Amino acid sequence: MKILLIDDHPLLRGGMRYLLRSLDADLEMDEAANSAQGLELAAARSYDLVLLDLRMPGLNGMDALAALRAVVPDTPLVVLSGEDDPVVVRAAIEGGAMGFIPKSSSPGVLIQALRLVLAQGVYLPPAVLAAAQPAPVPPPTPADPMLSGLTPRQMDVLRCVITGKPNKTIARELDVSEGTVKAHLSAVFQALGAHNRTEAVYAAAKLGLRLV
Repeated sequence: MKILLIDDHPLLRGGMRYLLRSLDADLEMDEAANSAQGLELAAARSYDLVLLDLRMPGLNGMDALAALRAVVPDTPLVVLSGEDDPVVVRAAIEGGAMGFIPKSSSPGVLIQALRLVLAQGVYLPPAVLAAAQPAPVPPPTPADPMLSGLTPRQMDVLRCVITGKPNKTIARELDVSEGTVKAHLSAVFQALGAHNRTEAVYAAAKLGLRLV
């Protein structure tokens, strides 16, 4: 496995190099101290995963994310950040990140989040999910015409996808077969104009879908 870590803190990069060994004993990790170096490496090599700090000297934030997405459009990209502001998280997901991991996360959470992203899931901080679910009330009928045609079960599947759950877990939680989950996903993709799970998450985020 090859990972590119873009972060301006040498101490964090050193710690991450050690920690990420638990993902793959044969891990190859390249380090970049700023976005410019990261873009050069991303353009020159093929990576299985890119980790990006949003706050660095020079090109940073969503501009750095957009630049990287343009260079490696098909590579899973995860944002590392010292904040977990829901507005920033949402902007990162809409900008093409498949995960947003606050730097305050424990090592165990970090590894679990990266495993989820590598399995084509999308990771969002628990605090953001909690903020999106202020009370256990019944889900409202979707007001947006793109979602109004979905059945309640298809909406359940979409919510599971947004939280990064794989098909097997969704099937178990909803007590249906994986084939049924795939059928519901096809309907969700068609309604949202998406081609895959990630595009569906971006579309749902843009529509402001609440995970209730």
